[in-house]
This record gives sequence, structure tokens and C-alpha cells, in this order.
Amino acid sequence: MIDLLTSPEAWAALLTLTALEIVLGIDNVIFLSVITSRIPQPQATRARQIGLALALVFRILLLSVLVWLIGLTQPVFSIRGLGFSWRDIILIAGGLFLIAKATHEIHGEVEAREDDGPQSGGGNKFFWVIVQIIVIDLVFSLDSIITAIGMAKDLEIMIAAVIIAVIIMYVSSGPVARFVANHPTTKMLALAFLVLIGVALVADGFEFHIPRGYIYFAIVFALAVEAFNVMASRNRRKRKA
Repeated sequence: MIDLLTSPEAWAALLTLTALEIVLGIDNVIFLSVITSRIPQPQATRARQIGLALALVFRILLLSVLVWLIGLTQPVFSIRGLGFSWRDIILIAGGLFLIAKATHEIHGEVEAREDDGPQSGGGNKFFWVIVQIIVIDLVFSLDSIITAIGMAKDLEIMIAAVIIAVIIMYVSSGPVARFVANHPTTKMLALAFLVLIGVALVADGFEFHIPRGYIYFAIVFALAVEAFNVMASRNRRKRKA
């Protein structure tokens, strides 16, 4: 441990890996913001806290079983010469879950579905929100940890990077969730992001890698356009007032 603290290479690996983990965590924050927007605010805050705590636990547990995780990349069956590992199966299932969930939410927004009140099955709704958070945390944790395995050699560096990234995700999740709730058009945009991310996960599962730079560029570009829309809408309201 002392050697790691005094090693410039270790600090460089920590900074690089932390930055990558934060970027990968953007997907998780978007999902948490959207999935918790349909429950009352006190429960939404608690759900985000539980979701991010589970994200941290899952990542550390997966890091702790590093050897087993590496074994997940070995094919367990093949179809027409294309091998599928447990990692591929998890990514495909998680991607399909994201696509289905985002499509369902988009349909609800387009059809102007009314939200259930807090008294109407509030506890049951909170339970299903937590279940969905657990499922998607597992998928994002796998993606994150596989990145960590490829970036760093020391388990301590991986755990430190994951903890720092989750803390930053926790700090940013509240403001992101409030912004999404206050600006309905950004929620539709976030749901479109989830479909895009889901497609990328499914493609990864079929060994067709979509460079994440393309996806993040599309997300940043769309966010910039939406930011201009929000500012224009705010200025119009001020002029009318």
C-alpha cells in the first residue's frame, strides 16, 4: 500500500480510471433520474440513495471476485459460430431491459399517462423502482468493472476509483433528477439516451462494439441543443412576465 501511495504511475492510473468510471456512471445517473421521477420526492431521494449504495456494493463485490469475473468472458455456448459468454448474456439482457423500460416510459409520456398518487400503491411502486435499480446497477457495474480490469493492475486502485466515482454520482444525482423533473422535454431526451445506451449494450453482447465516444458525443450534442431550448423558454417566460 505504501508503494502505491508513493508511485506516480499508481496516481496516474487512479486519476485516469476515476475519470472513466465517472463517464460510465453518467448512464447510471440518467437511469436513476428517470426511474425515480414517478414516485414522490421523499421516496425518490431514498431510492437514489439506495440505488447508488447498491451500485457501490456491487462494484466492490465484483472487484473482490476479480478472477471469477475474468472467467465470464469465456464462451458458454455458440450460435452459428458466434460465442456467447455470461458477460455477453448479461449485457444483452440488460440492454433489452433498458430499451423496453425506456420505450414503456416514452409511450406513457406520449399518451399523457397520469401518475398514480402517493396513496395508490406507493409502497409497491417504490419496491419495483428498487428492483429495477438493482437490475440496471448489476449491468452498469459489470461494464464499469470490466473497464477497471483493463485499466489498472492493482485491486486497491480499482476500489478507490470506484468509490470516488460513486461519491461524485451521488452528489450529482440530486440536481440531475430535479432538473429532469422540472423540464419535461429533458426527460424525453433522457429516455432517448437510455434507448441508445441499451442498443449499445446489446451490440456489445453480440461482439459488435460501438465506440463509446460516438455515443457520448451524441449525448453531449443533444444536451447542448436542449440547454439552448431551456434558456430560450426561460427568456420567453421572463419577457411575458
